[in-house]
Parts: sequence; structure tokens; C-alpha cells
Amino acid sequence: MFKELLNKCVQGNTLSEQDSFKIMNEIMEGRATASQIASLLSIMRFRGETVDEMTGFARAMRTHMTTLEYQGDVIDTCGTGGDGTQTFNISTASAIIVSSLGVKVAKHGNRAVSSKSGSADVLEKLGIETQGTREQAITALNENGMSFLFAPLYHSAMRHAVLPRKEIGFRTIFNLLGPLSNPTGCKKQVIGVYSTDYAEKMAETLKTLGSEHVLFVTGRDGLDEVTITNETDVVELKNGQISRFTLKPEDVGLTRGCLDELVVSSSEESAAMIQDIMCNKSNESATNIVIINSAVALYVAGKVETINKGVLLVKDALQNGLVKEHFNKLRARKVEKYA
Repeated sequence: MFKELLNKCVQGNTLSEQDSFKIMNEIMEGRATASQIASLLSIMRFRGETVDEMTGFARAMRTHMTTLEYQGDVIDTCGTGGDGTQTFNISTASAIIVSSLGVKVAKHGNRAVSSKSGSADVLEKLGIETQGTREQAITALNENGMSFLFAPLYHSAMRHAVLPRKEIGFRTIFNLLGPLSNPTGCKKQVIGVYSTDYAEKMAETLKTLGSEHVLFVTGRDGLDEVTITNETDVVELKNGQISRFTLKPEDVGLTRGCLDELVVSSSEESAAMIQDIMCNKSNESATNIVIINSAVALYVAGKVETINKGVLLVKDALQNGLVKEHFNKLRARKVEKYA
């Protein structure tokens, strides 16, 4: 079956959603060779992946993932990665702030692959507990409003694609699948995307898969985040409708910043920067980029009606010490557990 569908792609044809599900299922169950997987990914990347292909792949990945059944609304702040800018862990910092304001965050992430610091790496350096089981993750959501879902624990079937992905060395459809496959099945997300063209395809995919409110953000300075140094292209999926708009820092009362002030060379540096932000002691660029990304997450979660109101809420939480108190609570929990 795999050879037949691969040959179809070689001849210039695209795959239906059903065929895409089948071929991804073959990969997830270990029935495809590394060379077959590499060939498929290369062909699809060269001609461009379709929405049907992304949807079929995502459905198959969700079928094989370990799910986390949680009773209640949760959001995720997860990106495709690979923007190459080496910034600190902005979406992780935003997840901490958003959880301090009563929004449950199931942060889906991994260790560093193409960056200096993955979300798992920086949480470890910060001394914030990451959960190794579903039960621990649910407890963390209930007690602290935030859990970290370490991708390899929930997507073990992805191990069959590790070698070919590593050997071909360029971004493929697999880079897009992680944000589409949060183990909680959450319907509300902020997804950083390295290309606004892919953002539209991902929006169509999640529309088909039943998501409720998702913002796909691509900074014009190259960040797969809402940026503070330039404009951000936003694709919004809300209640079955897809729209586009541009978000500028000054639109929400923030000053444009400097990209150099966001760059780190290690997970230790990233952790130090995040700690300064939580204590309201960081440089303006770093603080403001976390503020605007947190505000967008609050908007997606329905905590605020507009991004502007989200900015004001986050600013107040930083200034009055609410964020710092929550941050220290997250760190203390790990200390107490292993004392």
C-alpha cells in the first residue's frame, strides 16, 4: 500500500484525506522503511502539502497518541519551531503567566531540537516540575493551572520517523503535526507558525478537526510568535470561520522592541530571562513580547474580550506580584515533592 501511494505522489498527484490517514498509519505502526518515509516527506515538501494531507496525517497521529482526558477547558501555547532566531522560550513564559490568571494551560512541548532551549529544557532549569504520567498532569492542572505534556511520552509512535527526519534535515509536514495533536484534544490554542501560508492550511485542518478558537501567528521578523519588533500576521479560526489580520505592538499600547534583546545562547540564559520577567525586572523588549503573547492566549481562552484588555490584565498581574507569586508556587511544588 505504501509503495502504491508513494508512486502516486511521484507522478505528481496529491493524496486524499483517507489515503493520507492510511500512509501515516503505516508510518506510525512501523511498517514503512526509513527510505520510504524520507522519499514521501521530500516529495510532499517539494510540491507543498495539502490540507487533505495534513488532516489525514493529523487524524492518524491523534489515533496513535496517548490521550489525556481532562474535564474542563484547557488551552495550549505551542509552536512549530524551527524559526532559527534563538530567542528565549516565549510561549513557555506566556503559559506560566496565563495560568496565573486562572486559565488552564496544557503546554505541549519537547527538548531542544533546532533551538538553544526547548520548553522541557527551560522548565528544568527554572525548577518547575514536568509531569511524567497522565495522573500527574491532571493533578498539576487542577492544583496549579498548568501542566507540561512532554511530546515523546504521548507520541511514542513518532519514533519510527525520527531517523528519516533527522537525515533529510529540513522542515516537513511533521513539524506542523505537533501543534495539531495536543494530547488533551484542546479546542483553543495559540500556535506559532514559521510561515503564514502554512498557517492558513493549519487553520483549515483544525477547522475540519473541530477546533473552536485558534490563532496562528507569524512574526514578520521571522519569529513563530507574536512579535514585539515588527508586525505579526495572524490567521484566526473562530467558530468555524477563518479570517486574517495584522497585529502591531502599538495597536495594543506596547512599544516596539529589539530582537537582539530576546536572543539567548542556552537554556540557562533563557531561564534567567524568564525569571526576570516573572519578577518584573527584565528588559522592555522581553517583557513586552511575553505580555502580548500572554494577552493573545487570554483572548483565545475567552478570559478577555479583546487582546488590548488582555495586555492590561497581564501588565497589572506583573506589577502587583500575582505572576511572581504563582511562579514561585510552581517552583516550590517541585522542591516540596523531592524534599
